[in-house]
Amino acid sequence: MAGDNSSPIIPPKRATTDYPLIDSDPHVRRVFGYARPSDYAVAGTAAAASPLSFWVMERISPSHVGKGGFAPVMRLATAVGLIGGLHILYQRSCNRFYGFTENTREVEMDMREMVDKVKKGEPLYGSSQLSPYLQGVAARNSRYSQLFIHIIPWFNLVNHDQHGVDTAKYYQQAERELEAERST
Repeated sequence: MAGDNSSPIIPPKRATTDYPLIDSDPHVRRVFGYARPSDYAVAGTAAAASPLSFWVMERISPSHVGKGGFAPVMRLATAVGLIGGLHILYQRSCNRFYGFTENTREVEMDMREMVDKVKKGEPLYGSSQLSPYLQGVAARNSRYSQLFIHIIPWFNLVNHDQHGVDTAKYYQQAERELEAERST
C-alpha cells in the first residue's frame, strides 16, 4: 500500500544457542545495566592495557621525543584503550542477551524487570514517540547489530516492541504472582 506507514512486524531470525534468548535487540541502557562486575573488570583491564603498553615500551626503548612528544601519544593510547574497553564490555553483555554465553543471572533479571513492569501497567520495552513504522525500521536496522560492532558501531537507542521473544511469559508470571498475593 503506497503511503501506508504501517509496517508488518518481521520476526527476527532466531539463532540456535545453548542458552535462552533474552533480547535480539537490547536497548543500550539494558546492555550496560545488565553487565556483570566481571565485564567491567575485563573492560577495565583491556582499557588499561593500551596506555600501560605504551608506557612500558617507552621505558624499555625510549623514543627520546622529549616531554612534549610522549604526552599526546599517551592520551591517544588512553582513548584507544577506553574505546576498546567499552567495546569489550558491550560485546560481553550482548552475548548474554543473545544466549551465546551463560546468562542465568540475566534471564532472572529480565523476568523480574518485565514482570514488575506488567504489574505496574507500564510498556515492557518503554514508550517511544516514533511511529510504529519507524520503530520497525529501527528494530530491523539494529537487530543483532552488536555482532558487527567492531566494524560499524550501531546501538539500539529506540524503544520498540520487536525483540524476538514471546512476551506472554511475562504476563503469565505476573498473573501467577498476583494470584499468589491474593490467596495469602
